Amino acid sequence: MCGISGCICSVSGLTEVAKNMATTLGHRGPDDEGIWIDEVEGVALSHRRLSILDLSPTGHQPMISRCGRYVIVFNGEIYNHLDLRCDLEKVDIVSENSSAGTEDDMNPPPQNLQQMVRGRWRGHSDTETLLAAIAAWDVEATLRRCVGMFAFALWDRKTQPLTLARDRMGEKPLDYGWQGDAFIFGSELKTLKTHPAFRSEIDRNTLNLFFRYNYIPAPYSIYKGTYKLLPGTYLQIAVNNRQAEANHAPKPYWDLKTIAEHGMNAPFTRTEREAVDELEHLISQSIRGQMLADVPVGAFLSGGIDSSTIVALMQAQSSQPVRTFTIGFYEDEYNEADHAKAVAEHLGTDHTELYVTAEEAIDVISRLPFLYDEPFADSSQIPTFLISNLAHRHVKVCLSGDGGDELFGGYNRYFWAPLVYQKFGRLPHLVRLMASRSLSKVPVAIADPIFKAVRHFQRGGWTSTYSAHKQQRFATMLDFESPEALYRNIVSQSRRPAEIVPGSTEPKTVITDPSQWIIQSEFEKSMMYLDQMSYLPDDILVKVDRAAMGVSLETRVPMLDHRIVEFAWRLPLSMKMRDGQSKWILRQVLYRHVPVEIIERPKMGFSVPISDWLRGPLKEWAEVLLDEKRIKEEGILNPEPIRDKWIAHGEGKRDWSDYLWDVLMFQTWLETKH
Repeated sequence: MCGISGCICSVSGLTEVAKNMATTLGHRGPDDEGIWIDEVEGVALSHRRLSILDLSPTGHQPMISRCGRYVIVFNGEIYNHLDLRCDLEKVDIVSENSSAGTEDDMNPPPQNLQQMVRGRWRGHSDTETLLAAIAAWDVEATLRRCVGMFAFALWDRKTQPLTLARDRMGEKPLDYGWQGDAFIFGSELKTLKTHPAFRSEIDRNTLNLFFRYNYIPAPYSIYKGTYKLLPGTYLQIAVNNRQAEANHAPKPYWDLKTIAEHGMNAPFTRTEREAVDELEHLISQSIRGQMLADVPVGAFLSGGIDSSTIVALMQAQSSQPVRTFTIGFYEDEYNEADHAKAVAEHLGTDHTELYVTAEEAIDVISRLPFLYDEPFADSSQIPTFLISNLAHRHVKVCLSGDGGDELFGGYNRYFWAPLVYQKFGRLPHLVRLMASRSLSKVPVAIADPIFKAVRHFQRGGWTSTYSAHKQQRFATMLDFESPEALYRNIVSQSRRPAEIVPGSTEPKTVITDPSQWIIQSEFEKSMMYLDQMSYLPDDILVKVDRAAMGVSLETRVPMLDHRIVEFAWRLPLSMKMRDGQSKWILRQVLYRHVPVEIIERPKMGFSVPISDWLRGPLKEWAEVLLDEKRIKEEGILNPEPIRDKWIAHGEGKRDWSDYLWDVLMFQTWLETKH
């Protein structure tokens, strides 16, 4: 895991520019740094290294291919790189003869091609394997063969395109854009901002998206002219045709829409037992590859289905106790540490837990603008940072259970949204609108009992907690005209973000663009797909990557091995959600390793009590940021709806914590963005 950056430009002092870009990513790679410059073509590549595989100097980057043609900066891991090396030893690498390197790089290959390939390895890093594969098979063919999480930039010294590529599910970030005649890219926005051509002009339209979703979905970013590379794509920029190439769209080498539709059209037809066997095999295979490292490896453990499955299958493959980590809170309704401890004791892991106070959690807030670079308001970013900070004191790599909810039907909305649509969809829209407005006016003090009266929406064993906050979210969802509109209501923090950002227009996303939707007849699958396309890569994976890399910790997500994703789309809905139980098939895998009674409990989110904090310890801090005069002077947001909700929240009339946290995270970011 590392930090990468670079540019194509004609500025003077290119070496210094490249060094400055690398320096800003020191937290992503504290072990080594390097730059590579082509002054003639105006190309610079920068790298900061977190050494995980091949800790020797042979893993240093930027790295030049043995043939001399390619230069790469790489962030991530290729888990099957040893298999790729075996494949490379069986092929005739014709491209080794085409080079543009130094005299040493251009030595003629030996007559025996097998000897040439085996003798070409300088070390055992996956970066070197990736370069050799590209030299043998080209970029797209190599991407299709790779199993891993990654983002890289590749310069072809012969034909002179710069290639940017990102892994299939979007685990690793890569931002890019044109600023004047300079093309700039990097692992985080902060490195782009160090380039002298960068202009930090806020894009009000993407800010509109932030207030709807609490994150900015790819390909957009907070700054004009800057984008996130979409998962599963690569982009090529030609040095001799810069502006024309700037308009070229990224090219997909793996497409989730195609994968989902193919899986549903070719469903798994064997027995349920065989399906459970296959899933356990796939997850175990993924974990085996992701435990490969030359440094200590551990795992996050919450005691829930996903993280417990990962840890159980890690321990099954390890001769030593796996290192596991949990954060505990003193507030019972937010604390999962006891559940995690029970799982750890059963599996025999080397478990570390740390209880944190509200004050310790609140202290993290000041670090959030630096970590995330643009407005980001998933409040579970706080405990995610805390557990990452705990883990990095003991290990350099941690496996995470993220992805299980989206792949196997873990979110409560997958149960009750279809029921809401079925039961209320037949009512006239006006009736639903009136019910929505009436229910939303119920004060917080009496909201919980009313919301609990909706228990008849439950099915079988499905259980969840009830709160005024959920009741109010339920009220806003009654105003829908289609299943897709209902889903959009569910994931919207603000239903009318243009009221917060005057003069803005909401850009299209996968959630609002029908051309990107899958063709299916089950609402639950549609929601899972949209979550995998947006919420998972743009919220969950961003949250984990920035929090962990902020303390130089590599995180790996075994559930997002693309072979598991493809298998999940072949499964019928009944193997994911059954009798009110989420993640049915994943539970069957876990029950082979951990007793049911240790696992079964109501689902808890990885969250903190933001609502209470805004009425208590965060009240003064929030009041400063939400001051009406201040917001007017900044000239970006409309203070009136913000102040109204801030006052209503403080008086306990309604829980506006999600809405207000979005505003506060923007205001905090705005305060520090320069």
